[in-house]
Amino acid sequence: MSQINQLTEKINQIRDDREWRQFHTPKNLAMSVAIEAGELLEEFQWLDDKELKNISLEKKSKIGLEIADVLIYLLMLSDDLEIDVMESIKAKLNEVNKKYPIEKSKGRSTKYNQL
Repeated sequence: MSQINQLTEKINQIRDDREWRQFHTPKNLAMSVAIEAGELLEEFQWLDDKELKNISLEKKSKIGLEIADVLIYLLMLSDDLEIDVMESIKAKLNEVNKKYPIEKSKGRSTKYNQL
């Protein structure tokens, strides 16, 4: 069993022990991803480039917890919809490799349809 599957099982155990699955519809989970992503963004609000290079351990800890929130909701959503996260990531990486060939995109931030 992969580490992602083990982690998903732990997450599911926590929500099942508390009978929260009834509230975790795909729509609610997707909304929660967006909400938590907003909270992650808030950790970076108003930081300048110098501050970004010297993020404190306390700030990194807060950022890590927000990343965890986003990931937890994504893992619950993918599990509930029976989406294999690893396969989805592999498919997406293949898509990126096709859309952004190295010879056209290396060192550039141009969108694929403008390369």
